[in-house]
Amino acid sequence: MAAAAVDGLPVEPQSLKKLSLRSLKRSLDLFAPAHPLLFAPDAESKRIRTGCKVRAEYGAVKDLPAEQGRGQGKVPAAPSSTALTLPANFPQRSFELMDPLTSYIYRDRNKLQTGTQDTKDAHREGTSNAIVPVPLMLPKAPESTIPGKNTTLSIPGPSDRFSTSALMERIPSRWPRPVWHAPWKNYRVISGHLGWVRSIAFDPGNEWFCTGSADRTIKIWDLASGTLKLTLTGHIEQIRGLAVSQRHTYLFSAGDDKQVKCWDLEQNKVIRSYHGHLSGVYCLALHPTIDILLTGGRDSVCRVWDIRTKAHVSALTGHDNTVCSVFARPTDPQVVTGSHDSTIKFWDLVAGRTMCTLTHHKKSVRAMALHPKEKTFASASADNIKKFSLPKGEFLHNMLSQQKTIINSMAVNEDGVMATGGDNGSMWFWDWKSGHNFQQEQTIVQPGSLESEACIYALSYDVSGSRLVTCEADKTIKMWKEDLTATPETHPINFKPPKDIRRY
Repeated sequence: MAAAAVDGLPVEPQSLKKLSLRSLKRSLDLFAPAHPLLFAPDAESKRIRTGCKVRAEYGAVKDLPAEQGRGQGKVPAAPSSTALTLPANFPQRSFELMDPLTSYIYRDRNKLQTGTQDTKDAHREGTSNAIVPVPLMLPKAPESTIPGKNTTLSIPGPSDRFSTSALMERIPSRWPRPVWHAPWKNYRVISGHLGWVRSIAFDPGNEWFCTGSADRTIKIWDLASGTLKLTLTGHIEQIRGLAVSQRHTYLFSAGDDKQVKCWDLEQNKVIRSYHGHLSGVYCLALHPTIDILLTGGRDSVCRVWDIRTKAHVSALTGHDNTVCSVFARPTDPQVVTGSHDSTIKFWDLVAGRTMCTLTHHKKSVRAMALHPKEKTFASASADNIKKFSLPKGEFLHNMLSQQKTIINSMAVNEDGVMATGGDNGSMWFWDWKSGHNFQQEQTIVQPGSLESEACIYALSYDVSGSRLVTCEADKTIKMWKEDLTATPETHPINFKPPKDIRRY
């Protein structure tokens, strides 16, 4: 290259990448033959490592006084596998190497005196107690008990000599055991609607129930026989929500046509309509003590209506997406809403503003269920089912399994059996107290329907809690009850408590 430059010939520029690759190849050729070879062991490193191990294991007995090392008898030759016994003064010399719990055990004077009595007798008889070759066995600590415990603690192994993992008592799981519930079975299938069945509500007298469908009709069915009693028409889109008043002969319905209607069941006709929603209405609920109606829809607002005068009392604004679930309570928070924005909001009904916002879910909160007796409620999302306390909204725990589908509806009865219906036709039954999933059912579509129509849109218990009715996408209504022939022996609880309790 230098000669070429002197002669005036052009020099080819070397790119940085080419030079790097060439250097890398030369380095590989230089060091690759010696790569599998190991370094020769260093005698000095081995000596230091051995010295450290000797000091760590036998530091308490390595440097003994000369008078203790002299024995009147002849010490037998040590076998190939020997161990060192603990001298009489071992506990006092090794406290600094121990953790506090082990040190406390060794400082039990009464046990130490009992444990070293044989050593003192050996002194009197003239035997040596300094270094005695014995068969390979671990020197045990003097037995001692911790006050308040009934478990005798000892040190089980050389690696755990000064560790508390072998001394800690095993703590039983604090997770509550599930209560045994009988499995549920399908005993009736009702066909009558011409579209998806989207909503359900029960009569407070527990004599009939009504269903709303995508065929724009409301049908009233006899609960005992499952026969059709009445069909109401008036909506022009599918009916998403139904509610029956406990104090009046009124039935309330809401649908995708932005309309909220009040039906007088004595005249079987619409007597009031509540106008104000800007888009479809997805859910509605009645206040248990006040004559007001709560509706939520795609306009991201929960609206409050006076059912007597059709007046729009207030609009609870704050959600960023569709309000798809709502329930009301007699005391604060009187209104609780769930939304597609994955939040749950508690509302002050008097002030008309948010009291609290729960952000535990990661997906849309499509369903919520209020326990009929306890001050708790559960919310369902595609990520998990969570349980919260009222009135503060403190997170209690997750259900112990994941349904892994969009949960459209859920309900819980007084016996603590919660049912959840999924978008894939799965219906799971849960123990409310422990969150244990004790039964998993898969709905069967009626003949002539597609497999993709195995979807549960709504479900609800009757007033007694002994019957469960599901509304499905195959245009049928299915009724479920407990299997009376089941016993804890035929259907045992297969429960494993969780190892860790998630607090979020």
